This record gives sequence, structure tokens and C-alpha cells, in this order.
Amino acid sequence: MKVYLASPLGFAASTKLYMDELEQALAATGIDVLNPWKSDFGPEFRHANAIADAAERRDALRAVNTEVARANEHSIRAADAVLAVLDGVDVDSGTASEMGFAFALGKRVHGLRTDSRLIGDNEGSVINLQVQYWIEASGGQLERTLDDAAAIFRGES
Repeated sequence: MKVYLASPLGFAASTKLYMDELEQALAATGIDVLNPWKSDFGPEFRHANAIADAAERRDALRAVNTEVARANEHSIRAADAVLAVLDGVDVDSGTASEMGFAFALGKRVHGLRTDSRLIGDNEGSVINLQVQYWIEASGGQLERTLDDAAAIFRGES
């Protein structure tokens, strides 16, 4: 089974170790983790950012952005399911869009929210109501611990 790991965890040094821990826990269940943060577009971004001319730099960055997004699309299409990390004061917009795309493709979408803060739209939702809908309508689950999230896939792999 292939699971796409949707998350903002690769943006900050403070969360990269947790991302690695999560990826290892999922891999231990026997699944193939498709982690977009493991794609290395660093050289392309460094090259684009080094361009002195502002218009040329923006064009180069747009081209790399498209490559990254296309690679993520390919991985989501190749996945059997998605696990989305939903921690933070609001759900990351990129993660939410990956969830919606996966749902539209008929993929099962699961969520992991270890954050104790309340971010639902009202008492009937744990997180953003649309994000919660993608999970529930796909047949997925919203879990609160890494162990519980990994356990989802023990039965599916």
C-alpha cells in the first residue's frame, strides 16, 4: 500500500525530526510512504533564487513551483490513501488542497492532529469543517496520536 504524507512539516527545522519519526512509524506498518518533502528540488530553488534579474528570478521560481506541484500531483495519484498532518492554529493550505484533490480522485483520506488547540468551526467539528468532511466522507479517520495514525494502516496494508 502507498500512502501520501501531506504535511507542512518540511518547512521548519523544528518539525523535520517529527516528520522523520512519523514516516518511520508508517513504514514500520509495511506501507510505502510517499513523502513529498523527500523530493529534492533544493538545487533548482537555489539556482532560481540566485538569478539577479527580478523578472527572470520570478519566472524561474514559477517554473520550479510547477515542477514541485506536478510531482506532488503524481504522488497523490500513485497513492492508495493520504495521511494529512493537521497540527497548527489552522490547517496548512497546501495540506488541505492535497486532501481535497485526493478525495476528488476517490482516495481514502486520514488525518492526524496531535495539537491540543481547538480549531473547529463550531462544537460539531474538531478541525475546519471542510477538511473534516474530506476525511469522513472518504471513509478515513481522524486520529490524535502517531501510534493511532500508524495503526490505521496496519489493517489496510
